[in-house]
Amino acid sequence: MFQIRVEPKGLSFETDGEASLLVAAARAGVLLPSSCRNGTCRTCICQVRSGAARHLIEWPGLSLEEKREGYILPCVAVAISDLVIVAPAAKFTTNC
Repeated sequence: MFQIRVEPKGLSFETDGEASLLVAAARAGVLLPSSCRNGTCRTCICQVRSGAARHLIEWPGLSLEEKREGYILPCVAVAISDLVIVAPAAKFTTNC
């Protein structure tokens, strides 16, 4: 299990590294912005501050520069370590 912290609000959730970060967050009551859920619309874009993730698709909707700067698309990314991500629009809900 990996621990994911979402900044700047300090939200957190766990993931098994199998579910996408978007799905794992939703299961824990953390809502990350999303729309297409297939890595093209970029609604869920966030930046990894520490740790590592990998994308489940070969060409997510990110530029090479964005990838180098640590941006990921949580709808098509899984954790491969504990993570701290920056997602200012994330929020907690009790409606899982």
